[in-house]
Amino acid sequence: MENQLPAVLCPYCHQPAQLVSSKEVYRRDYGPIYLCRPCEAWVGCHDGTFRPLGRLANAELREWKMKAHAAFDPIWEGLCNAEVRRVGPYSGLKHIIRNEAYRRLAERLGIKVGECHIGEFDVETCRRVVDICKQGLEVPLDHLRSKRGRRLLLPDQERR
Repeated sequence: MENQLPAVLCPYCHQPAQLVSSKEVYRRDYGPIYLCRPCEAWVGCHDGTFRPLGRLANAELREWKMKAHAAFDPIWEGLCNAEVRRVGPYSGLKHIIRNEAYRRLAERLGIKVGECHIGEFDVETCRRVVDICKQGLEVPLDHLRSKRGRRLLLPDQERR
């Protein structure tokens, strides 16, 4: 099977974006990006792939994505740090807590969990994320604890 590049269209002009080095916009190479030069919109790729991290973003949307991450990421990162202080580090902790935080954010936004990714949001949804986080996004974790109450488990892991 051939490795096909995904067809990435600019959401502003609906023309295909070009796969280029991030050096074109950052003056330093962070890996490949998809770029629409006329709209000055771009998106990076997942490490080691040509799969876009989200949708192409112009300057306004890039600013709001950064604000959304700045409001949301400290919530789940703080929970990770508290859990590490409580029981020590363990494999999968970051994944479990971040997924649960995104699940709660999806509930508050009224969208499906599979659609809840800041990289895919538009400006209005990013604004809503900032507002929700400022109001206080609660991410309870006790329902994910093992029966002994020590570690957090994925919903499909056995509780002991």
